[in-house]
Amino acid sequence: MPTETVFREEPYLKTLDAVVTGITPDGRIVLDRTIFYATSGDQPGDTGHFVREDGSRISIATTVTGETKEDILHVPAEGSAMPRVGESVKLFIDWDRRYRLMRMHTACHLLSVVCPFPITGAAVGEEESRVDLDIPDPTYTRELVTERIMELVNGDHSVFTRWISDDDLRANPTLVKSKNVRPPMGAGRIRLVCIGEDSSVDSEPCGGTHVARTSEVGEIHIGKIEKKGRENRRFRLRFGPLPAS
Repeated sequence: MPTETVFREEPYLKTLDAVVTGITPDGRIVLDRTIFYATSGDQPGDTGHFVREDGSRISIATTVTGETKEDILHVPAEGSAMPRVGESVKLFIDWDRRYRLMRMHTACHLLSVVCPFPITGAAVGEEESRVDLDIPDPTYTRELVTERIMELVNGDHSVFTRWISDDDLRANPTLVKSKNVRPPMGAGRIRLVCIGEDSSVDSEPCGGTHVARTSEVGEIHIGKIEKKGRENRRFRLRFGPLPAS
């Protein structure tokens, strides 16, 4: 059975009780449900640990997906003991790391609002994230983009999710901002991440974790804009205030 992906609806849960339902041939742990986000799209998988029934710990080095997005595989750190199938464990994610990723991922969405151009690549990190855009307008300087992102951060807009059907997405293709990657279809529904009352700021398909309000992103800035092609630019997002020139 697929793992119940609790993190999608409750991204602020730090602990959870679960049951081991399988161990893969390469030693990855499958649970009946999890709060561990699995590496997908632009966001890296969660780290943390499990506490077993006897009180011992299993360190989790990363979390990945299997054949589908619903197959969540927890990768134990080298040398960790393995649990038994059917054993109950208590999950603990590395919350400080996860929360920074949630803030960063939300900031990447805000960047795509400020710079409404096709996205050609992205990667979310704990200290720095990047978003690549086909952007023909040279007036989008790091100072201007930082100022406009911070206006959205300080606007304290709500961030929430809703679901639409495959047909809804086909009828609204502009919801997809990526130039090269389409959201997976065929399951009958698509998860949207929405910002602002009635999605007034933004709405786009995304399976990652995000903060509940834009103000939680905190101070953030564009550290660098790199030229990657005739019109392609790489924007690097970093926490903290924009350094003086």
